[in-house]
Amino acid sequence: MDQVAIQRALTRIAHEILEKNRGTDQLAIVGIHTRGVYLAQRLVAAIERVEGVSVPSGEIDITLYRDDVGRSRARPEVRGTTIPFCVDDLRIVLVDDVLYTGRTVRAALDALIDFGRPRAIQLAVLVDRGHRELPIRADYVGKNLPTARDEHVYVRLSERDGVDEVVIE
Repeated sequence: MDQVAIQRALTRIAHEILEKNRGTDQLAIVGIHTRGVYLAQRLVAAIERVEGVSVPSGEIDITLYRDDVGRSRARPEVRGTTIPFCVDDLRIVLVDDVLYTGRTVRAALDALIDFGRPRAIQLAVLVDRGHRELPIRADYVGKNLPTARDEHVYVRLSERDGVDEVVIE
């Protein structure tokens, strides 16, 4: 995917979120560190362009919720969570760049639930590459990219990487 394809996918996802949730009432967007945060910010901007209102947004760090934390000697880098609103009774859209095994999403769900009890949690991803290890699926997908397990999907975003692209290597 190039910059245009990424923008097109995010615009479509924003419209799908609005349609499924019947607007922005009781809606919030939370990005999963790192690139999910940038994608969430772009979705918030796209929703604001369409609806004329800004939805609450935040970012969540799943580092300490991962099921492999402590398995390696490397000290995990904790980036911090910022959710400046009460999640109770909101419809939260979690945003990530790539959905693969489902383990990152499981950790994000655990982390988010620690903040309260949302009415519903939905998942938006730019890329779904398959190979799930947990029974998790995305509600909104920018692009399905079937891959082999030994391939890597790299999402590069201008905010962090200086370019917008998705590549398989």
